[in-house]
Amino acid sequence: MRPIPKSLLKKMLENPFYKQCCITGKTSKDEKIELHHNLIFAGKQVNEEFAILPLAKSIHENIVYYKSICDYIMWSRATLEQIKFYSKATDYQQYYQLLKKKHGK
Repeated sequence: MRPIPKSLLKKMLENPFYKQCCITGKTSKDEKIELHHNLIFAGKQVNEEFAILPLAKSIHENIVYYKSICDYIMWSRATLEQIKFYSKATDYQQYYQLLKKKHGK
């Protein structure tokens, strides 16, 4: 696991989005919340706020099952510039449009 820079971690922990699982809505009172690097680029975990998701431990342990919804949430949080930047080998703009159809709003 790639460490999250302290300045980014501090910013994330001040953001209410990171207080609960982005899939279940569970908080740390219900279950441990873990930070998941959802995007791998050039063989490394991406340390950008949009690419790190708060997940309940039970979701994180079954990440393969939840990968599509995690991708949808992640790309929903990214700017168009970020999507374009990471669309080298994979067209993430097109992928995000497919995820929108699958998962809705």
